Amino acid sequence: MEQEIEQVVEIYTLIVEFFVEYSFQLLGALIVLAFGVYIARKVDRWVFALCQRKSVDITLSRFAASAARIITIVMVAIIALGKLGISVTPFLAAVGALSLGAGLALQGLLSNYSAGLNIVLTQPFVVGDTITVQGVTGLVSEVHLAHTALIDEDGVIITIPNKHIVGEVIHNSQADSMIELSVGIAYQNQPEIAIALVQKALKGIEGMSEARQPLVGIDAFGDSSIELGIRFWAKTEKLFDARYRANLAIYNAFGEGGIEIPYPQAEIKITSRDTP
Repeated sequence: MEQEIEQVVEIYTLIVEFFVEYSFQLLGALIVLAFGVYIARKVDRWVFALCQRKSVDITLSRFAASAARIITIVMVAIIALGKLGISVTPFLAAVGALSLGAGLALQGLLSNYSAGLNIVLTQPFVVGDTITVQGVTGLVSEVHLAHTALIDEDGVIITIPNKHIVGEVIHNSQADSMIELSVGIAYQNQPEIAIALVQKALKGIEGMSEARQPLVGIDAFGDSSIELGIRFWAKTEKLFDARYRANLAIYNAFGEGGIEIPYPQAEIKITSRDTP
């Protein structure tokens, strides 16, 4: 029991001596570190604002701001360690020795980061673009070093690791998505009139892209109708809303213009045979 008490006393004495001897250095290091974190945040905002004034892409702006903040914090941490009398050289050597093992253990994470850096530098897409990759389609909301976040037309956030994007086939339609519709008209109607009615009905559809004109034409000749193909671009976040509005506008336009949408028809012939 006495031996344990002596050990506790020795530990207490060491702690007191440490704080008596290094209290000012420790306080100085904490002050430097706190001030450095504050400065790093300021540098982050300043770099981001500078990139925005220079019309730099939002993804590259965020990356530059984050990199500047991390570099500032690392430099301040080195200064703080110096205040405590800790040499940084052995620490860097230890980090170098551990980097190989950490690289193997975090291979998947590092591949995501390297792929994210590739995306930031080459910019196959930017925030606001509509992309299709790995069978997933959505509007790019954020591009991070580890992953890319998409939002589909239902408002669902889709997170894709960057290593599954780089090297894959990417369909980029900027801010819009293609909508394809089909409607049949009776053979006795004039296709030119029906096409003009569709083009007029599509004008002013909410969510429809104004930069790309719709395409309307005869797509096929069915058994009981002429099939009109309709292709137009709409904002990705308004995809289904634009589709439903377009269908209703076309239906009303055909009703007002006297264009018939025929029912599917089948002709059945019954023949009788006289039996002897």
